[in-house]
Amino acid sequence: MSLGVRASYISWANGVPSLSNISGAEVSRPKVIFDIEGVGEAKGEFHRFAAPRTADALLKHLPVRGRAVRYGEEIYFQVPVKAPSENPRSTVEVGAVGYWPMGDAVCVFYGPTKPYSPVNMLGRILEGLELFRSVKEGTIITIRKG
Repeated sequence: MSLGVRASYISWANGVPSLSNISGAEVSRPKVIFDIEGVGEAKGEFHRFAAPRTADALLKHLPVRGRAVRYGEEIYFQVPVKAPSENPRSTVEVGAVGYWPMGDAVCVFYGPTKPYSPVNMLGRILEGLELFRSVKEGTIITIRKG
């Protein structure tokens, strides 16, 4: 349910303040696209409130890309962003997106899998979770703004 709440934010461009209207959801749950080479696109969202420093670091560097590695029913890929542990979790739900500080990697849990070590929760996949089942090792995955 959307309440249609919009907030005004002040941003600085060239030393001049400007007021922009952005919905609260766009700020706290920014949309992202996972472009899986040769497979398709999955839509997701980051939950900034779960690990705000980690989410902000990744969002700031988008687009990011890496080569897929399989682990159980999880795909992970190293990204050029380093973030420390932030509210790490040892269990995750199917569809969760996490950041693995130990490997500087984004993880997508498309099936029931316990992370190798705790992950910072980033968000979830909204559409196309099934695409990750057909990802082969070495496939390039790009995350970009949705």
